[in-house]
Amino acid sequence: MKIQKIETFQVVWDTVLGNRPQRSAFVRITAEDGTTGLGEVSPMSLGLPSLSLIVQDIAPKLTGISVFDHAVGLERELHRLIKLGPEGVLSAAIAGLDIAFWDLKGKLLGQPVYNLLGGAWRRRHKFYASVGNIDRRSIDDLVRFVLKRVETERPAAVKIRLDGDRTGQDVDIAGDIAKAKAVRKALGDGFMLGFDASNGYSVGGAMQVGRALEDLGYSWFEEPLQHYHLGRTGEVAQRLDITVSAGEQTYTLQGVAALIEAGVRMVQPDLVKMGGITGLMQCAALAQAHGVEFVPHQTQPTVGHLANLHVLSTVMHAAKPAELADKWERALCVFETPGAPRDGVFTLTEAPGLGLVINEQELERRRVAITA
Repeated sequence: MKIQKIETFQVVWDTVLGNRPQRSAFVRITAEDGTTGLGEVSPMSLGLPSLSLIVQDIAPKLTGISVFDHAVGLERELHRLIKLGPEGVLSAAIAGLDIAFWDLKGKLLGQPVYNLLGGAWRRRHKFYASVGNIDRRSIDDLVRFVLKRVETERPAAVKIRLDGDRTGQDVDIAGDIAKAKAVRKALGDGFMLGFDASNGYSVGGAMQVGRALEDLGYSWFEEPLQHYHLGRTGEVAQRLDITVSAGEQTYTLQGVAALIEAGVRMVQPDLVKMGGITGLMQCAALAQAHGVEFVPHQTQPTVGHLANLHVLSTVMHAAKPAELADKWERALCVFETPGAPRDGVFTLTEAPGLGLVINEQELERRRVAITA
């Protein structure tokens, strides 16, 4: 079965990010019998850099190859275009195509992706509610928002995120600790909590905040330093008792290996940024081999989220719940699967491929084709 065509497009949502409507970026692969597979790329810059790269440079090379040569085809394109840099735009393009290939192969073989990956330890997934922009929220507003999400979604854990622009450092350590204390008080001592610093601290600042989080019983401390300071991030991880995590901005398997070597004890790669389903499976194996926790980052509420759950189904030791970021409701008008969580969990079906259920009419209404 050969690839007939590869299309790229955005979907426009009703929510606004900054001063423009929020968009997600997708790639669709069609086989010669008309079967399709859908993938998603990183939404940075609305996904346009990666989608354009697919249209101009990658799709022409993949059209006509066998569906089942997908790993060889993508590896060939990664190395052909490697001088663009193996990270960022190129790796996100490869990731989206990889997800689409797995979805397509599952449909052709009549199997859910998790079966093609070796089978599922679980199909029901607890999740944590990821709450952003805490640096711009008052303590009272943050607590109200967290309590509302806990009440309506019933997550197994909550992570609060700074979401700063990464140009400042140690901007409001006292305020950050005060907000962490307020959330702990609101949810009680037994509730699992995480804190995402969004690369906002120096080594000294990270140590100060990390010690406070330890006293408050937080379970993990995410990306305390700039992502390119691997050695110092490892230093902070080794000096603190709380689990320090990183990897959201790591785009290669080798980059994840470097984090582990530096001393990070929990890795969080994102499959729409690096390697897709294939890359994330490789990261899971790497984490297991080195005895570190594997908790993928994932903020896209559609294809990326569903693909992430398929991978997590195959992981024997799922240390923490899957991520569910805020504003996930934007996708319910188009993607009925996975949709809203039910009773605090997402459940994968036995449908072939990723098991996507799509409102095609609504998708077409919101679709913006990318042709160059």
